[in-house]
Amino acid sequence: MTSAVIPEPAVPAGDDPRQYARLLADVYNATMSGEKVPARPRDVIGASWERVRDVGLNPETGILDGPLDAAELEGHRVGSGLLAVLDDLTRGLDMLIADGDNILVIADAGGRVLWRSGVNRVLSKADSLGFVLGANWSEDMVGTNAIGTALASGRAVQVFSAEHFVRSHHAWTCAGAPIRDPRTDEVLGVVDVSGPAATIHPTTVALVDAVAKLAEAQLRDLHRRSLDALRSVAAPMLARMGVPALAVDAQGWVAAVDVVQPRSRLVLPKKLSAGRVWLSSLGACDVDPLPGGWLVRVAEDAVATEPTRIELTPGKTEVWVTGPSGRRQIKPSRRHADILALLARHRDGLTAAQMADKLFGDPTRTITVRAEMSRLRKSLGGLLDANPYRFSSGIDVVWGGAAADGPRAPMP
Repeated sequence: MTSAVIPEPAVPAGDDPRQYARLLADVYNATMSGEKVPARPRDVIGASWERVRDVGLNPETGILDGPLDAAELEGHRVGSGLLAVLDDLTRGLDMLIADGDNILVIADAGGRVLWRSGVNRVLSKADSLGFVLGANWSEDMVGTNAIGTALASGRAVQVFSAEHFVRSHHAWTCAGAPIRDPRTDEVLGVVDVSGPAATIHPTTVALVDAVAKLAEAQLRDLHRRSLDALRSVAAPMLARMGVPALAVDAQGWVAAVDVVQPRSRLVLPKKLSAGRVWLSSLGACDVDPLPGGWLVRVAEDAVATEPTRIELTPGKTEVWVTGPSGRRQIKPSRRHADILALLARHRDGLTAAQMADKLFGDPTRTITVRAEMSRLRKSLGGLLDANPYRFSSGIDVVWGGAAADGPRAPMP
């Protein structure tokens, strides 16, 4: 679970939205022309503008990316993981679109608009901006906006008027909140409420965030029920087998165990199929499909294997990984090497804020940490876990020739 962050309204309490919009326009124009700004944008907006400018997005046009066709859109909907909570999301925010001034939008983890609802008058205005079904509203495509910025920052955000990076969006306000998969903590998508700038209300972002959290709770309950169903099928099978075995769902969450040390989750290969596989915490295993998951049996004829071993050398950007498949070298970037060294010294794990403090001396730089950890986890597969960030259990970590088996002093 990520730590709770209170959503920040776009307009400071007590300020006149019209006057604040004029100030934002002055800040925006000065920023885009390189002149001295009359005030600083909010931190979440300033960070977004910096990201968008780094990719070279044109503030006058953005990037016009064609929407998905009908078949592609349906494929994205099915694969989004959001169908199970679609009704909860729309029901929870009906009140915000009932007056006809706003539209409700649900986008996937890539920023693609999957569903939207509202009156035709507002939908037509959205059409003129390319805010249509199947369109890509990630920051890289359309700049700072509640969908793309919620995805990039991992938090609920309200974007008002000239806080949008693309000038044609300044007449709008939007509030978006990410929806996370409780099984993996990965973002599934964003729920967003958008409309003309004059419709801004300070409570909108809090309400949108609350509805996203309720959807996550519903997903968590659905996951619990799916594990219960898998357990009811697998537990009698495991009891009859009498060999070390587990029943796990597709994400590796354990539903039942027998003759195996209890655990909550197994790290599974990304592409798992029936047959013999090697798992870092169990060694060689035979895997067979079950309704809703997998039966994992520790191979009786398996030769005992050493756990995966990671070796890090202080001051060097090289990492050696040794496992059943052999020994290989990874050359991470300097920043990724620093992160791995930090995690080697803190085997119990660190939160994003703790890592930001140790790496940059600034605990608020959690967005940078999460982005770097996302890249690092993709490159290292199942070797790293999140919440808190740490090396996966069952991994031997060697730091400077010695086993890193517990919390160490912070890096200098």
